Amino acid sequence: MPYIVAIIAGLSGFLFGYDEGVIAGALSSLRQAFIISPWLEGCMTAAVPFGALFGSLAGGWLADRYGRRGALILAGTMFSIGAVVSSLAWDAASLTAARLAIGLAIGLAAVAAPLYISENAPARHRGMLVSFYQLAITLGILGAYVAGYVFESSWRTMFAIGMIPGAILAIAMAAMHDTPRWLMLRGRETEAHGALVRNGLGAQVDAELEGIRRSIAATPAKVRWSALFSRRVLPATTVAVGLFVLQQLSGINAVIYYAPLVFHEAGFGSHSAQLLATIGIGVVNVAMTLVSMALIDRIGRRRMLYIGFAGAAVSLAVIASAAASRLPWLNAVAFASLLAYIAAFAISIGPLPWLMMSEIFPIDVRPLGMGLASIANWAFNALVVFAFPALLGMMGLTGVFAGFAVACLVGVAFTWALVPETTGASLEDIEARLTSGERLRDMTRVA
Repeated sequence: MPYIVAIIAGLSGFLFGYDEGVIAGALSSLRQAFIISPWLEGCMTAAVPFGALFGSLAGGWLADRYGRRGALILAGTMFSIGAVVSSLAWDAASLTAARLAIGLAIGLAAVAAPLYISENAPARHRGMLVSFYQLAITLGILGAYVAGYVFESSWRTMFAIGMIPGAILAIAMAAMHDTPRWLMLRGRETEAHGALVRNGLGAQVDAELEGIRRSIAATPAKVRWSALFSRRVLPATTVAVGLFVLQQLSGINAVIYYAPLVFHEAGFGSHSAQLLATIGIGVVNVAMTLVSMALIDRIGRRRMLYIGFAGAAVSLAVIASAAASRLPWLNAVAFASLLAYIAAFAISIGPLPWLMMSEIFPIDVRPLGMGLASIANWAFNALVVFAFPALLGMMGLTGVFAGFAVACLVGVAFTWALVPETTGASLEDIEARLTSGERLRDMTRVA
């Protein structure tokens, strides 16, 4: 049952990736269909992450008030409506507004889906199951790139495709149960017991239920945003927000949104060649996310972050150096290094912030904490995406990618100094460590 939960909730990740990546293939056709100034193009492209920022603001409250399941049903409905309006857009402004609405759905789902999966998953498989959300994102991005290549001249078809998985998400979630922890928070103990049984815990159901009951009894009845900055919760807030800020400053969404432009700067001549190279990026993204899912509960969160940040820093530095030297084979070096960068990101920097934000917050502030982490994610996503074309014009490929490499080196130091090892620990064990006043960073792996 936890695998079915992860697959259905992961549909929101697919939509997240698809609606992020589809603009890369559609921009060329949109420039011919509408009069688009550079400023309006930046607004249209950044509308999704900007909308997601506000969706994240509401996501924690909605997931707490109406349940993780209810929030995902709403998100699926919004995805479908946004896709239909996008495909019928009559000018750049109407398309921007539709993408803003899709962004709201993404922000809401980005809080609710990892929360829904994490609170339903057994501790021993939680890393893999929550990482399925990141896998779904990469599959969505790849799907968007393939759609961009197949329907190169039909941007309306590209946008309309997103309506189908949105409808499936809303309908499938309507048939699911909510999480045991949310049901217990609402005093629905019988339903929580049934949910734990369906999650396959077997003889551990009563012990798990008692652990949830104790955790809820020890938490305040009313929680405010200020609780995230209390002495008890601040270490978790710092880690969750910090990982997302560094994820975005690594430059991933500049590559995802503007992949054809990056390949143009790297020497790929035709638009078809740029799109094919972009599909190659999507394939590596999916493949290495699968590798991450296989490893994440085996070798530990911290070690994976070291691998990801260090590998990304080296790959980005090679691209910056090659661009500075103006090598005649720049396109080959850039393509190989971008593949290595995407591999490092997908195995670590991509899935781990989503996983860790769903693990490290206490139950009383978990929706708000995940909401704040998502807000940081989308704020920096929008900033990087909006600024990338201007920065590329001012600094060139060398300066921009060198800056991304430095951010990844900061990520290595941040992991060493602050990130705990939560592999194998139950959510209640992590909360107990946080509440005890011991340094979260000193958590060690549970065998």
